[in-house]
Amino acid sequence: MKILLVDDHQMVRLGLRGYLDLQDDMEVIAESSNGREGVEKALALRPDVIMMDIVMPEMDGIEATLAILKEWPEANILILTSYLDNDKIYPVLEAGAKGYMLKTSSADEILHAVRKVAKGELAIETEVNKKVQYHRNHMELHEDLTARERDILGLLAKGYENQRIADELFISLKTVKTHVSNILSKLEVNDRTQAVVYAFQHHLVPQEDF
Repeated sequence: MKILLVDDHQMVRLGLRGYLDLQDDMEVIAESSNGREGVEKALALRPDVIMMDIVMPEMDGIEATLAILKEWPEANILILTSYLDNDKIYPVLEAGAKGYMLKTSSADEILHAVRKVAKGELAIETEVNKKVQYHRNHMELHEDLTARERDILGLLAKGYENQRIADELFISLKTVKTHVSNILSKLEVNDRTQAVVYAFQHHLVPQEDF
């Protein structure tokens, strides 16, 4: 498999190349020292796996991942970083990266992750996976609302009926009803009143507006 290394630390790239190239089924075909160059090489060379750092000059790994997948949705991107922070993990996984490994992972773990990602499978380091699962288990119900659903919830809190919401947002009445149904389902409430109460309790609508 062909691999592209994108990391701003030359010693990291040198170390990775050292044991990746020793594998019979792996070949590092190019390196990049920043995210912008990484995007250009990824789209030009179409490697089987792109190993991407997060914190880099010119364009970070999250932006680079989004840029690559926008033009090449099938790209297999494996994040390899030192960061175990929520603000790094979730954005890059939501962007579409297939793997997230730490630079402290063993060589065998990284090689295993590369092979999984090359097949389009997910490969998430154990500690990262624990954080992801914890977040999913403890996330607030409203975190699953879309931007449009949040807008409609705000209008529900103002006491707007479905037709007025449709007129306000320039959408059909049927679409409004679908969104309201989704809101009730996601918030696990039975009616509009309970949804509005939830919105106030969780500060989803500014009190000064009412």
